[in-house]
Amino acid sequence: MTHLNNPAPLNRDNAAVVFVDNQVGLMTGIRDYSIAELKHNIVGLARAAKALGLPIVATTTSSQTLWGPAIPELQEALPGQSFIDRTTVNAWDDPRVEAAIRATGRSKLIFAGLSLEVCAAFPAMRAVREGFEAYVAVDASGTFNRTKRETALVRLTQAGVIVADGASLMIEILADNASNQAGDVYGALGMDWSILVSQVRESALSLS
Repeated sequence: MTHLNNPAPLNRDNAAVVFVDNQVGLMTGIRDYSIAELKHNIVGLARAAKALGLPIVATTTSSQTLWGPAIPELQEALPGQSFIDRTTVNAWDDPRVEAAIRATGRSKLIFAGLSLEVCAAFPAMRAVREGFEAYVAVDASGTFNRTKRETALVRLTQAGVIVADGASLMIEILADNASNQAGDVYGALGMDWSILVSQVRESALSLS
């Protein structure tokens, strides 16, 4: 039985990741993380999602006239990824974005966006209203001041969105450190001790 505040675990078959407006122009205004740390978290989430084979949807807002392109580090982490460029404030309100999200066929959606209180929060809250389970990777969703961060977290939880850090969400999906993807996932997340995971996996395989 799934409980509202304790849903069934994320896994490779029920989860997708949505990157919303991780753009160069917006990145310059971030104040709750250092730019280096935020980029590390965004890229780590993207690479881990790729390693796990999760469907990914990515968007930008008015990239030619307003906030510029997606950050180069994210584009590099997602080679060949199409970024849906739109004008709507809420990404979900663009029919192409909604269609792409629904086309993943996944019931659990992980959002990461700049800014937390708009780009990540608005589509996540809409996803809940549409019957999805929504998660926000808050460490991959920076914003412009402390008030925006604190009020966004309160509003998200009030709306039934689950807030977590991206690494924890990816490791929940990994589920087993003996998995063939374990080393890639931990490496993608930038955990220097990921070599230990490879040793665990090799040990487990030798015992099987």
